Amino acid sequence: MEEIVVENLLRGNREAQIEAAIELSNLSRKQRQKVAEKDIISPLLSMLQSQDSLTTEVSLSALLSLAFGSERNKVRIVKAGAVQMLLEILQSETKMVIVELAMAFLLILSSCNRNKIKIASTKLIQLLVGLIGLDQLTVQAKLDGIATLHNLSTLKQIVPLVVSSGAPYALLQIINSFDKSSELAEKASSLLENIVHHSPESISGIGGAIEVLVEAIEEGSAQCKEHAVGILLGVCSFDRETNRGMILREGVMPGLLQVSVDGTRRGKEMARELLLLLRDCSGYVIKDKQSKIEIVEQIMREIDQEGERIPGTMLKLVEEMISKLST
Repeated sequence: MEEIVVENLLRGNREAQIEAAIELSNLSRKQRQKVAEKDIISPLLSMLQSQDSLTTEVSLSALLSLAFGSERNKVRIVKAGAVQMLLEILQSETKMVIVELAMAFLLILSSCNRNKIKIASTKLIQLLVGLIGLDQLTVQAKLDGIATLHNLSTLKQIVPLVVSSGAPYALLQIINSFDKSSELAEKASSLLENIVHHSPESISGIGGAIEVLVEAIEEGSAQCKEHAVGILLGVCSFDRETNRGMILREGVMPGLLQVSVDGTRRGKEMARELLLLLRDCSGYVIKDKQSKIEIVEQIMREIDQEGERIPGTMLKLVEEMISKLST
């Protein structure tokens, strides 16, 4: 079977190539690795450039199956020029099944560290940022696009390009527009937290950013809340004087206190750290875990020196947080 697939891809007519590409996708992983050694990547990439949508679709599926689980094939495929072809497909294709396949294929290729710089050196990052903001793009394609950007942004030198392409704004729009307990909101907030970790000033000029993140803390899933707290912590740590007031004015306290009580383990830790940053604790020096608990108790009793009063529900949350901190 493998010999027939190779022969038809290398020397068959277009109909034979289509059949061979379909057969290749159905081969076992071991068989696919075997045929990948036979120079079949070039004819498959050539098929990608066809004006016929069926040819494009089956070649994408075949290439995706070759790349899946094989770092060597991922590198081979990118070296053979696949990234530029994917860029052209995503710029012009209107058939959603092909767009989804191209996004999934790009995600797999971007998972290989050796490919990341090559992918980032094209206009694909800017294109992906634009695509994830399109209403007509399916949720799965958006998830794959966000995951690809996440893969690329694990390299520090690529983060500035992701930021300059408008990713922070696009991600905030997704978090704002979609159900904050959805997987899409979780993935968008996760990527945004990673970006802010490397570039904490990246959301400072985006109107409404703090409000969106506060809403995510209030309404999101446990993971979404964790990432939203992480983003605000990064922003506040970077420039406390500027951002502390903005965060407080958006009413972050009830949601933040709730996360400090019943969030994820990481979420609780970051929420408590952010609470300390948001309060006027300049006169305190944290020496150990116990003194930190005492500071939180004192800070939460005082709440704000600016005269902020504690609603009953918030007071209950404060008491519960202090109780759990003390155990």
